[in-house]
Amino acid sequence: MSRTYLGEFEELVLLTVAILNGSAYGLNIADELKQRTHRSINLSGVHVALYRLEDKGFVKSELGGATAARGGRRKRLFSITAYGKQTLDELRQVRNDLWEAIPNLSFS
Repeated sequence: MSRTYLGEFEELVLLTVAILNGSAYGLNIADELKQRTHRSINLSGVHVALYRLEDKGFVKSELGGATAARGGRRKRLFSITAYGKQTLDELRQVRNDLWEAIPNLSFS
């Protein structure tokens, strides 16, 4: 069985979609990532990652309702799929295994 690999930014976006639990859209994902990682986040990069994750089956999207605040435009809301959650669980396990394999190092 082949593994699915995610880039670091794709993984961060997927984790953020899971955190926002069905109310994730480009701008609030970028804001959440900025707040949690203290990194500069490009909104276009978030959108590219979201569409890539959707193509791979890790997230799904639907259009939300139109709002006056957005000039009548609708938001595309993203949520994590079961496959996306399974992939995050596998990535977490790999990282945990690697951390546990680090010997006690002395830097004196």
